[in-house]
Amino acid sequence: MAAQERNRSPWAWIPTLYLAEGLPYVAVNIISVIMYKRMGISNADIALYTSLLYLPWVIKPLWSPLVDLLKTKRWWIVITQLVLALGFGSIALTIPASFFFKITLAFFWLLAFGSATHDIAADGFYMLGLNTNQQAKYVGIRSTFYRIATITGQGLLVILAGFLESSSGREPVSLFIEASPQYSKTILQMPHVTENNSKPGELCFLLDSDSLRISTQTVDTDSLGILLDSIKSSNLSNGFYKLEEKMAKEEGWWVSNISDPLGAWIRENFGEERGAAASVTGSVAVVPLRISGKPEQGKEVVLNTALKKGDKSIALIQGEHLVFNETNWDKPAYMVFQADSKLTGYTSVTYEGLSGNIPMAWAATFFVLAGLFLVLSFYHRFVLPKPDTDRPHENLTATDVLKEFGATFASFFRKPQVGAALFFMLTFRFAEAQLLKLINPFLLDPIDKGGLGLTTGEVGFVYGTVGIVGLTLGGIIGGVIAAIGGLKKWLWPMTLSMLLTAATFLYLSFTQTDNMLIINICVFVEQFGYGFGFTAYMLYLIYFSEGKYKTAHYAICTGFMALGMMLPGMFAGWLQEQLGYNHFFLWVMICSVVPLIAVSLLKIDPAFGKKAPR
Repeated sequence: MAAQERNRSPWAWIPTLYLAEGLPYVAVNIISVIMYKRMGISNADIALYTSLLYLPWVIKPLWSPLVDLLKTKRWWIVITQLVLALGFGSIALTIPASFFFKITLAFFWLLAFGSATHDIAADGFYMLGLNTNQQAKYVGIRSTFYRIATITGQGLLVILAGFLESSSGREPVSLFIEASPQYSKTILQMPHVTENNSKPGELCFLLDSDSLRISTQTVDTDSLGILLDSIKSSNLSNGFYKLEEKMAKEEGWWVSNISDPLGAWIRENFGEERGAAASVTGSVAVVPLRISGKPEQGKEVVLNTALKKGDKSIALIQGEHLVFNETNWDKPAYMVFQADSKLTGYTSVTYEGLSGNIPMAWAATFFVLAGLFLVLSFYHRFVLPKPDTDRPHENLTATDVLKEFGATFASFFRKPQVGAALFFMLTFRFAEAQLLKLINPFLLDPIDKGGLGLTTGEVGFVYGTVGIVGLTLGGIIGGVIAAIGGLKKWLWPMTLSMLLTAATFLYLSFTQTDNMLIINICVFVEQFGYGFGFTAYMLYLIYFSEGKYKTAHYAICTGFMALGMMLPGMFAGWLQEQLGYNHFFLWVMICSVVPLIAVSLLKIDPAFGKKAPR
């Protein structure tokens, strides 16, 4: 039986293991935001408290030695998946509570630490359960299933919650919206609303019409601003939602003495010339909404409206969360829909307003996650192999643990070529980290601001289909050929392929083409190059982590990887504002020289990752 377990196909456990690694990360950092928004928590509170939930993944190297010292990686995987199941179940049980925000945040913290610990154990087990050739071969597969977990979390689970919302309460409000240049230009004024009289029977929402038309002709920015201010003032004064107070930014020492003077110098010497900002914007449609009767005393009826299907280029910009109560039920609330100013042809979209049992819907969704992780924990308890190298440390005392803990970090920084390795970890993604923050703004910004002027729907299609295909193919092909020739042989081709990410956007920024075929080809090439090149990065982290403390050392490596992404990304937006898109992408292309320097300093065993001869 032991031999059978050791020889078990990696396909039996790698896909499920990396699904289990990706889902909690998505649940904590993405699904939590959507849930809190649907539950009526303010954007300010959501942004503040959910941002802090990322911290455990940043600091996980601090306790990674404990995962190496205590028990086996296999044990940690099974136990942390069980803990994650309990955490998801606890969130499900506490969502209906009146104090749900605080208590669910506490359980999300538990999930974050459990998930970060699971990541340490899973990545360590991957290195123990496979030889170096298999590690190279399956690195693309593990990345693919991690991405599938991300898609499942952001897509299927949210769809499930939405379905439960719509099927558990009052009849949904559906609104079909069409946009076309043939429709009459919008008159920028508040719509006339008839008096609302109470009706017997179950409460329902009332619209004057379940369909509307928006012209794609642009409107004057200042005139639209006056209308939107009037609508916002009406909704606020009638208590349909509350204004979120935001602290005004004060110019501190850094802005006055560093940021502003440096920015002015960069703009003057390296910035590109651009015309004045556009004075027109996309047309809007104002939709009045009422409720049929008076809610019970102390009760609220909440309507959450979101896109159901169609083109995201028609956006809901006001009134997505409206609260009706006994004091405002007889007054109209207003929703405002806006067509993207870059639309030139016909498009349509359907929005749906739900007032169902939102706590029940999200509780059920988290119960599904809890059940899934119970199954995964049970499955991995029997399916994960038992490699001989995955052994616990015997007869450890507290003194031994402290010594081993210190030895783990000390041995990492005593590894051969540690300086070159750290430079590589921090700088291999130096150009990409800056580029990543500005890709979507560049695609969406209008031509006069240096962008491509794509609609939101077009960007969603490009990256949601062509981009994913390119990324997945690049990752899988990278893993397969690395397993054939080894990391050393393919390190330079993979590194050079990362240049494609900067080169394609440099080309697009100078041509500003409106040819969607060319744009799709460029995005495919960019994503394929990234997926292919990133394989080398992940394999080098595995290579450098080899040794007695490989699990803890890999966690330390991923900590430096996160730091290498975080620091350049922090200043990328500010730098682009000073340089403009043309010169910013040129700067990113120049920055691509840095990882080339880092790679040239590395010394890698030619046999690593290569299939051993028989």
